Amino acid sequence: MKKILIPLAKGFEEIEAVTNIDVLRRAGLDVLTAGIGSREIEGDHEIKIETDIEISDVNAEDFDAVVLPGGMPGAANLRDSNQLRNIIKKLNEDNKLCAAICAAPIVLEAAGILDGKNATSYPGFDKDMTSCNYQEDRVVIDGNLITGRGPGVAMEFAMTLVEYLLDKETKDELEKSMLVKNN
Repeated sequence: MKKILIPLAKGFEEIEAVTNIDVLRRAGLDVLTAGIGSREIEGDHEIKIETDIEISDVNAEDFDAVVLPGGMPGAANLRDSNQLRNIIKKLNEDNKLCAAICAAPIVLEAAGILDGKNATSYPGFDKDMTSCNYQEDRVVIDGNLITGRGPGVAMEFAMTLVEYLLDKETKDELEKSMLVKNN
């Protein structure tokens, strides 16, 4: 079973974090949340989540992907974690999935893995992502990197991750069972 790391830092965007945690678990993936600085992390809208572990307990070798929720100052707090940036670098070196939504692609930039890649983010964060080929699509895939625009894209982003990590059939079945699409 593929193991997915979702790190959370104070000020994270709750819709993006919980949607990804929930959808990836529904798809049968092993999702582990890791707190930056603590196990109890408060989101941007004052929702608190107790993470499974702290980032200091994470070994990058144990994971197949990292998924970063945005929000501010959550994304900036993720970006400022040396441990997380090192995990992202290692996963990218191993060609494992590095995904970020909303403001969180700034973390991928800080980790040095966006150079020459196509990527997107919440409007305005393009100024912090100078090494990439910035796009304004809702979800952008470039090799092992997936980025998304913001909270309104959270479900589409999560389903894109399911298809990337598993397959289109699993994504289609999940969309049907969750009534994501009308068919």
